[in-house]
Amino acid sequence: MNTVAFHTLGCKVNHYETEAMMGIFEEAGYKVVDFDDRADVYIINSCTVTNEAARKSRQLARKARRKNPEAVVALVGCYAQVSPDEVKKIDAIDLVLGSDRRKDIVKLVEEVRTGGKEVTDVKDFKKLTTYEDLNINKVKETTRAYIKIEEGCNQFCSYCIIPYARGPVRSRKEESVIQEVERLVRAGVKEIVLTGTHLGAYGLDENNDKALVELIQNLVKVKGLARIRLSSLEVTEVNDDLIRIMGSEDKVCPHLHLPLQSGSNTILKKMKRPYTVEEFKETVDKIRKIIEDIAITTDIIVGFPGEGQKEFNESYNTVKELGFSRLHVFPFSIRQGTPAARMKNQVPGDVKKEYSKKMRELNKKLMLEYQKRFWGHLRDVIIEDNRDSRTNLLTGVTGNYIKVMIENADDSLRGKMCKVRLDKAYNHEYAIGKVIK
Repeated sequence: MNTVAFHTLGCKVNHYETEAMMGIFEEAGYKVVDFDDRADVYIINSCTVTNEAARKSRQLARKARRKNPEAVVALVGCYAQVSPDEVKKIDAIDLVLGSDRRKDIVKLVEEVRTGGKEVTDVKDFKKLTTYEDLNINKVKETTRAYIKIEEGCNQFCSYCIIPYARGPVRSRKEESVIQEVERLVRAGVKEIVLTGTHLGAYGLDENNDKALVELIQNLVKVKGLARIRLSSLEVTEVNDDLIRIMGSEDKVCPHLHLPLQSGSNTILKKMKRPYTVEEFKETVDKIRKIIEDIAITTDIIVGFPGEGQKEFNESYNTVKELGFSRLHVFPFSIRQGTPAARMKNQVPGDVKKEYSKKMRELNKKLMLEYQKRFWGHLRDVIIEDNRDSRTNLLTGVTGNYIKVMIENADDSLRGKMCKVRLDKAYNHEYAIGKVIK
């Protein structure tokens, strides 16, 4: 039996696509093995968000070649799409595949194996106009599954290479999404997370700005599905209809990830973000009036070109005032090919480290403050398959995205939704709770 190994870099969309490609290889008779094992085929699903991500892709390709000099080594995805000529120069790589034709991955690999020649298949990003409908037929864990419903981004923020890597917005057909969700629910999945390159743009390529809400309304009707979670939305895309359905439907998790990126209007303008701090705050206030317990998480970039102490303080104070329940903090990383890479006043590395440290300390305080609000409360928790390695306790996540270690949960509760009383903190990231029967 032929063997294939995968390594995935980057976002949840990449991980979804890797799962789909695994299924395609298995249907073709391949056995999936660990990337550290000797395999006949190695697939690196690449990321190009930072120069470091591209470097890791090259490193992994060379590692695969050392494992088996006779293997087919394929580099697919965003790095291949953005820099195909650069990727082709890497001696270790036989197949270069961009952000399209992943359904044909086995066919292209076999073409390399039988023809003995390198293959490159990368379209111009502007010609990526059709959504490639990849599907997941089985999942590694049954508590949660990510469902990709959209590809591409039209926003072109000054620091971001993704529009060039993923192409323009194109949306998956609603019936295809629903069929996949129904299939996964039959396999035991309890929670689905809708994801995409630019999730809030779902349907805009079809001139339907209500498409996401309409999809949620239909997914709510899927029998056996316990939860629907949204991965990430721009604050400008959170409209009254979305707030209303999140506030009225129990299946829709009270959790929104709204990337702020900076709390300084000066920096937001340089980033080419489509809102001001004041507009962001106004929308968050509106959401919280309707959904009182909602978790609002965010992304913050620190050390963007021109971010001096004044701008950092503005950003820090904005984040503190908004009271997010969790921050993902990213030191600005130059990505060649973006306007931000050419900007003056690049922030020194030691300053970025200082900014990161302060923002991450604030994150710990904000997470603990949000968690404390629910001590003594009963929350629905889906018990996950794995135990925490530190405590050997089963874990789960509330609808409003509080991670919980459950003191009295036994293996019979794996995959089930239970009422859990949150009692105290294990740390800023995890609460300790007990199942209440």
